[in-house]
Amino acid sequence: MGVTHVTTQVFDLMKTNEPFEAEFLVDTGSIDCMAPAKQLEKVGIKKEMKSVYELANGDVVEYELGFARIVFMGQETVSQIIFGPEKVEPILGVVVLENLGFVVDPVSKQLKRLAAKPLK
Repeated sequence: MGVTHVTTQVFDLMKTNEPFEAEFLVDTGSIDCMAPAKQLEKVGIKKEMKSVYELANGDVVEYELGFARIVFMGQETVSQIIFGPEKVEPILGVVVLENLGFVVDPVSKQLKRLAAKPLK
């Protein structure tokens, strides 16, 4: 499938600071979101825990995580976010997409909002 990006804002939980805003890669193969650690720290995201991830190249790495408000396409949710390396491309993971009822249309490669979230 092709590459899809969406303008996304990342806020601290209480929205007390200006957000980090960037074009995030929509990655349905990634569970969690990721952004550069310095940007997350700048907006006030706190490191809460660590988790182990397998990268696309097969490497296994441990990253620190925090909780953030994620906003895109007029929708907002709270999610885990990975404190990534300095030059990492920001990633919008599948948990956020599903939480807000979005899917990636395989033909247009655009995000599409479902009329209703599945609960079956």
